[in-house]
Amino acid sequence: MLQKRIVRIAAIACLVLPGMDVLASPPEASFVVFGDSGYIPSYEQFDDDDVPMRTLGEYLAVEAEEWLERNPSLDGFTPTPWTFESALGSFVPASGMYPVAWAMDDYCSTWGCDFAAMVGDNIYPDGATLGADGISDARRFRQMLDQPFGRLGEGVADFRIYAMLGNHDWRISREAALAQMAYLQQHPKFEMPDLFYRVSPPGLEDQLELFVIDTEMLLAGAAVHKDNLDEEGREFRTGEMEEWDPHIRAQTDAERNMVPWLEDALASSSAKWKIVIGHHALWSGGGSKFEKARSLRELYLPILCRHADAYFSGDDHVLEAYTDGCEGIDGARPEPLPVFVSGAASKYRPLHPGFMARQAEANPQIRNLWSKGATWGFMHARTDGDTLIVRLLTTPGDSSGRPVLEAEFSFPHRSAAAAD
Repeated sequence: MLQKRIVRIAAIACLVLPGMDVLASPPEASFVVFGDSGYIPSYEQFDDDDVPMRTLGEYLAVEAEEWLERNPSLDGFTPTPWTFESALGSFVPASGMYPVAWAMDDYCSTWGCDFAAMVGDNIYPDGATLGADGISDARRFRQMLDQPFGRLGEGVADFRIYAMLGNHDWRISREAALAQMAYLQQHPKFEMPDLFYRVSPPGLEDQLELFVIDTEMLLAGAAVHKDNLDEEGREFRTGEMEEWDPHIRAQTDAERNMVPWLEDALASSSAKWKIVIGHHALWSGGGSKFEKARSLRELYLPILCRHADAYFSGDDHVLEAYTDGCEGIDGARPEPLPVFVSGAASKYRPLHPGFMARQAEANPQIRNLWSKGATWGFMHARTDGDTLIVRLLTTPGDSSGRPVLEAEFSFPHRSAAAAD
């Protein structure tokens, strides 16, 4: 740990990025969070009713149509960067996987990172397949996990990327999902001991503990309505419910008791900082994930309000920072709960301003600190005394892999020690 601290102090003394203040002392813990990273255009498959976009004009027209589904006009229209995929004979969205990986590597090599958290949807479109689609999982693992991220944190002793599965990783079968987990377990850079788990990164045992939960499994066992919005961004229900394949549902006593496990684990932790990570967001502004978010808030938001210092997620392909005031929740800490969405590591998604405005009106307990859609990016968090500092960073659509600071927020320590 001493070597890491010395390197970090030297980096801080030598370089200050625009908009960043020099730190007075090295942070106690420092990590990046990225999600929904595993998209490679050549893996894209067209459905029977899909029409290849053979010209750039056709591609941009489809992008504009999708933008207008969330925005009242084309003001600020930001299309996803594109590439022509010869095997498909079509223009397709480019991936931000490598640009984000390069940007994190650049950022961490300068500012220092103790570990990283990868918050699911690691492999698009269907996770591991056990070769059922004619593509070997070894190729997928190499191209979507090892090659972009296998050198992240290079030179930092005991650096780990703590991983989880997202909804796309669960698509094919439980055996296929577990095959991805087995690969992550044997890789020297990744760590994923189970589908849900708690862990303190080496050297930070008394400072910080991560609590990783499988939100796709939790949703598979819950009643979740399908998302529906009217033209003004107002939510409405038709009675249609989401469905999950049986292999995703909890199958063991431990899996069926994941929620009480989370509360017991948080309450028993002796770490100063308690960070919970799940794939699905609790609040987000894309306008297509709100019913899942509502179901998950019912399941474990009270637990987070009582015991956690922050919640990080992905799933919605945007970058966002919220706080939830936890009003009316028995035993909640007095400080608002920081809630983040870091799902922009490979795919663009526009925000839905109408939905966001109505979500804020209907939920005065939340505060949207900052949101950006139609971008690639990641987050960096560090602890400094009794403060958690979170930076939201993007990388340009030119695939340069340059980290760009967009926003920074500070939050007070809020969790209680196990002895309290």
